[in-house]
Amino acid sequence: MSKDLKSPSPKTIDEKIGDLRAKRAKLELGGGQAGIDKQHANGKLTARERVAKLVDDGSFQEIGLFATHRCDFFGMQDKVLPADGVVTGCAKVDGKVVHLASQDFTVAGGAAGEVHSTKVAAMQEMSLKTGTPFVFINDSGGARVQEGIDSLSGYGKVFYNNVMLSGVVPQISLICGPCAGGAAYSPALTDFIIQTKRAQMFITGPQVIKQVTGEVVTAEDLGGPVAQMNNSGVVHLIAEDDEDALYLCRRLLSFMPPNNLEDPPHVPFDEPLESDPELNHVVPTDTKQGYDVRPIITRIVDHQDFLEIQPGFAPNIVIGFGRIQGRAIGIIANQPNALAGALNIDASDKSARFVRFCNAFNIPLVTFVDVPGFMPGVEQEYGGIIRHGAKMLFAYSAASVPKITVIMRKAFGGAYLAMCGKELGADRVVAWPTAQVAVMGAEGAAGIVFRKEIAAAEDKEAKRAELIELYRDTFANPYVPAGRRMVDDIIEPSETRKYLAQALDSLHTKRESRPPKKHGLIPL
Repeated sequence: MSKDLKSPSPKTIDEKIGDLRAKRAKLELGGGQAGIDKQHANGKLTARERVAKLVDDGSFQEIGLFATHRCDFFGMQDKVLPADGVVTGCAKVDGKVVHLASQDFTVAGGAAGEVHSTKVAAMQEMSLKTGTPFVFINDSGGARVQEGIDSLSGYGKVFYNNVMLSGVVPQISLICGPCAGGAAYSPALTDFIIQTKRAQMFITGPQVIKQVTGEVVTAEDLGGPVAQMNNSGVVHLIAEDDEDALYLCRRLLSFMPPNNLEDPPHVPFDEPLESDPELNHVVPTDTKQGYDVRPIITRIVDHQDFLEIQPGFAPNIVIGFGRIQGRAIGIIANQPNALAGALNIDASDKSARFVRFCNAFNIPLVTFVDVPGFMPGVEQEYGGIIRHGAKMLFAYSAASVPKITVIMRKAFGGAYLAMCGKELGADRVVAWPTAQVAVMGAEGAAGIVFRKEIAAAEDKEAKRAELIELYRDTFANPYVPAGRRMVDDIIEPSETRKYLAQALDSLHTKRESRPPKKHGLIPL
């Protein structure tokens, strides 16, 4: 070898570290500054900005930054897709570990390929191994078509893991951009979906619908958050923008344990338990008069802090999270301002699903009852109100967490049982003086029980009114069910918060075994 030709000197460690820093900086830019600027112009944060705003400062540890696709079709062999279009890793939220994935729309529109989905699946598996919540921030144009069936296989792994995590760790999906086609099924398999007002989620878009059915619909009307909450019941919370969605995610997590083997957080609360005299006058004694149940709930929970879930879907039932003396609880309440609080198909589905979530994660259930019955009508019958209503009976009966029921006013017929009556395993049932527990209202019952007396009377209307009052005095009060042990106590409404706090404290160590089985068969 010629003495003039010298081998290049190996790079020093400082040079190699410099190379690493440069590579990391380039990859962390995602699709580049132009893509970031476009994301901001559309009113959206980038994938990394979302992670940074969700988690505690300095806690994020990225996993898979250097991952890359292996597709050789349609020119993909020459394309560099930083982090393969999804940021994944672990971090802390309010001091608690979570695993997460955040799709990067600046990289090929966030399209999900094989490696992209494998990274998401890896975080799901780490959530399962470590018993920590999983958060998935969606912002993707869909499957990466250049990768064909490999993309579908990746989706399948994510779906499978969604099911493996179900009931073991909480799963929250944030929809911060497009989420279309098969991709929408991963959020649908999670516990809660938060969608921003700019985002859209649907299986088939407006163009496909027009081609197939001839219907003309806008993307917003089809897959916007209002449509997917109020109409379909898919979405649980609507956020103004990305930052609001991330705030709602943190707030949701604050009520949940990290996994199914731990109790929900118990926040220190040292304020004394006091009566609330105004509660004595909130519920009208006239059973035909409606009222809003939410102010009652907020007066009872700590700091009036009630996080309502799905407020736009089935408004005749109210569900959500709150705390009493620092203990997280799940709340279900009839809403007399909507359909008189009657239970219909959507209300049954909404409440049954929420009961099952709370039971899976050891969150006690508090139920406020003012229900006239199940919603009558041909549409409800044909829609399967029997099957859907049975979901509530199943969910409450299967729940082994502490269950406390407060009967505020009406508790009629099968709907009384469906709202966690004593017979469905309620640990405490307490009634207000305005409570009425009966097969039906006095007006309907009198027409059946006293049919002959009314028919024989000269003044039928006067006789009917007299017998209605007789029935009401006999059965439409809380003392008869209390005498039958269907009600444990009758209290002043003003004492409700104190009663619940003491009951929750005494039931905290409740343990209840069930017959061994693979799983029950809820009437889906």
